[in-house]
Amino acid sequence: MHRTFKPILPTHNKLLQQRWDNAYYEEHRRRLASAAPTIDSKTPRTYMHLHMKLKRLQADEERLATVERDNRILLGKMSTIMKKQGVIDNQNSYEYKSLNREKRLRELLVVAKENEQIAKRISNKKPLYDHEQWDRDWVANQQYMDQIAAYPKDWWKPENQSRSLSANVKGRSKSASYSSRSQVTSGTKRSESKASRKSKASGSRERQRNWK
Repeated sequence: MHRTFKPILPTHNKLLQQRWDNAYYEEHRRRLASAAPTIDSKTPRTYMHLHMKLKRLQADEERLATVERDNRILLGKMSTIMKKQGVIDNQNSYEYKSLNREKRLRELLVVAKENEQIAKRISNKKPLYDHEQWDRDWVANQQYMDQIAAYPKDWWKPENQSRSLSANVKGRSKSASYSSRSQVTSGTKRSESKASRKSKASGSRERQRNWK
């Protein structure tokens, strides 16, 4: 039963349907075998002129021919020289001579003369600023700064600290003596002023009495 023909679609005669199906299948296989491909998957054609490069080969042959010819000519010349013992002196005593040497020398002389004149003018020119006067002004400014400064110059150095301490002690003693003197003078002035006031008051009283 499994080898019997079984059509896909329902049919009234299986034998005819089998023949028709086999004919359709054979026709399909024949068409597939004779069908041309849509995409060309074959290897591309090879062109000899792209691989051989005949022009380059020709150029190389011409270059080699030129080299061979030059070598042949040179060999012939060398052989004739060896046979005839050449008498030409190959030493060259030509000295290089510049065509504009004189012009460049004249320009150098002009430049040297101008430089000399400039140097002479610079050396003869009197300076606009007097550096000696600057030094004198600086010394005077240093003296003024020492006079108005609260501390002596370089007071923070160790060798100057002892001097500053002694100077401070002397200054304090002088200020104390000056303050004591000022207190004494102020006391005498006050007593004198009180005495003068009393004398004036007594004189005014006596005048009033005499007037009465």
